[in-house]
Amino acid sequence: MKRIALINDLSGFGKCSLTAAIPVISVMGIQACPLPTAVLTAQTEFGDYYSYDLTDKMDKFTEKWKSMDVSFDGIYSGYLADAGQMEKVEHFLEQFQEENTLYLADPVMGDRGMTYDMFNETFLQGMKELTKKADVITPNLMELCLLSEVSYEEMITHQQDEDYIRRIVNLCKVLLAKALKPQTVIVTGIVRTKDGEEYVGNLAVSGEECVHLENPYTGKGFSGTGDLFASVICGSLVKGLSVKEAVEKATYFLQEAIEEATEENIPMVHGVNFEKHLYKLL
Repeated sequence: MKRIALINDLSGFGKCSLTAAIPVISVMGIQACPLPTAVLTAQTEFGDYYSYDLTDKMDKFTEKWKSMDVSFDGIYSGYLADAGQMEKVEHFLEQFQEENTLYLADPVMGDRGMTYDMFNETFLQGMKELTKKADVITPNLMELCLLSEVSYEEMITHQQDEDYIRRIVNLCKVLLAKALKPQTVIVTGIVRTKDGEEYVGNLAVSGEECVHLENPYTGKGFSGTGDLFASVICGSLVKGLSVKEAVEKATYFLQEAIEEATEENIPMVHGVNFEKHLYKLL
């Protein structure tokens, strides 16, 4: 059985991070091996939450797993509680990333114009360096703008322009040029207006390849959908699917769950009821 190391937080509420990644990776027939970066009562957008930082425990996982002589087909890093945890991730990569080990980095920093509590300039600079080492990165549009030093507020003023997607492709190419290896940038949750209607899509850019899939936008952005998307991408690529197939699979898995959550008026911070859609990943 293939195996993926999941370096991410564990949140009691929000259906995100490890509580999203573990079931997705598992149902895809891959062993999910969690390395928690923090334990939270609820994901950070709840506002009032308790977080227990596990920075000083992360190397213990690395050391013990190394002594067990295990290996990983994939490594997926998500929420990091502070800039110091990036050094722990890099140490993990030094120990476990081999030639055929896929590394997916989700540069969790903010969304919809708001940065998360752990974000600062030091964190941003560290994330820029960490993402250069990844085979795949899955930023949302705001995180893409942060990594490429472009104003998010200015970028979204072009949502109705015909060349909006081309502008985002160009930002992806800026990051591809700085990467330390051939890389794929997959931008999630791109909202744009086309023919008077709003659509939300995901864009994958890799070398000369560009894949853009979109669906009608429900007007809501639910917690954890980016984590679910990245988890499907990571699992799909580890199983040998192409980038296009991976994006199609992740989009198919999430779309109905998002539409249902919108119709049922589920609070966005609680995430979508993805569990009953896991069969789509079999």
